[in-house]
Amino acid sequence: MNDNDRSIVGFAMLAHATVHTYELSIPIFVVVWLQQFSTTTALLGTIVAVGYALFGIGALPGGVLADLLSARTVVIGCLLGMGGSFLLLGFAPGIPTIALALGLWGVAASVYHPAGLSLLSTGVSERGTGFAYHGMAGNVGIAFGPLATALLLLAFDWRTVAGLLSIPAVLAVGYAVTAEFDEMAAVSTDGGEDEGRDGGPSSLGEFVTGTRTLFTAGFALAICVVLMNGVFYRGVLTFLPDVLGGFLPPITDYVHLFEPGSPMAEEFDLASYVYAGLLTVGIAGQYAGGKLTDRISVTTGLIGVFAALAVVAVLFVPAARAGLGPLLAVSAVLGFVLFAIQPLYQATIAEYSPPDDRGLSYGFTYLANFGVGAGGAALSGILLSAVGTDGTFLALAAFPVLGAALAVALSRIGTRREPA
Repeated sequence: MNDNDRSIVGFAMLAHATVHTYELSIPIFVVVWLQQFSTTTALLGTIVAVGYALFGIGALPGGVLADLLSARTVVIGCLLGMGGSFLLLGFAPGIPTIALALGLWGVAASVYHPAGLSLLSTGVSERGTGFAYHGMAGNVGIAFGPLATALLLLAFDWRTVAGLLSIPAVLAVGYAVTAEFDEMAAVSTDGGEDEGRDGGPSSLGEFVTGTRTLFTAGFALAICVVLMNGVFYRGVLTFLPDVLGGFLPPITDYVHLFEPGSPMAEEFDLASYVYAGLLTVGIAGQYAGGKLTDRISVTTGLIGVFAALAVVAVLFVPAARAGLGPLLAVSAVLGFVLFAIQPLYQATIAEYSPPDDRGLSYGFTYLANFGVGAGGAALSGILLSAVGTDGTFLALAAFPVLGAALAVALSRIGTRREPA
């Protein structure tokens, strides 16, 4: 990478890690909220789904902003909004305020992915490697969020922990205002500095025209691929700490430093740490998926990873019931393949969209992935209440199967807008 590439990737990595620190801390809080409040998985899953849906719905206007404004401005606004939302969560007296705080977080977080990924796709010459490192940083946040939350919950109540989690956003803003780079270096025709990202729509009419131009058959299929991933991703992860808790015995069965019945043993939730470990393995998956985008067809990679996800979903519950070793093994495989797909679909969107509308294209991408895909949280909550863990994982396996079929169709009839 050149200096500009490194500056952009470093900036995006920090912001991406911060976004996902918040996103994946929420399932840890869900375990606490289920115990503290008189609620059900169906109701709480729906509440969480609303926040996650806004995380995706706001991606579309976020994509427009990314094409019109500086990515730095959009990302700094995102970071400030997320920190403020978790500060509000720290004062939440009950479920209604929790729902409000999660909704505000979703709105603030929604603008990051279209801005960050547009920046990587237009400013970084080594795009595949940039996506890989960006994805790995996201998984650092994905693993750090639940791990830090679980550790802090050993010493503080959940409201205090939520307030403390606002600190990373403040630190990230401090770094963001000092980063310097050319946002359009990888697509500039004259090799000079671009003054702004002026390719986006400035009116409703331009937005409609740009959308019509963007939605070729290939791009529409790529969005459907992203949607299948989004429903599966959110459906699996939202209640996974609670699901893992049903398969794991008390910590005192494995770690003799804890005395049965001691306060520390009661507060230590082994499932939260297995969950954090699963997400940490995703760092390797992100790296592998990013490198694959530079070596094989993205559709071939999508087909293979979706197939692996379907197999893991079917085998997850039987393996979890077989004992601690098989549970850890299948969790590691799930973490790896669940995140290996992200650089692949991000690169797919880049190939099937024009550079001038890259922010808009990633806006639609994360509208599908995190907005419509947030329905996976509500779906899994309803399925867990109705058919239990076995039925839930079998039902969720249908989505990667559909994703693989759509990737096959994309490879056959989709027309690339940018050379692979």
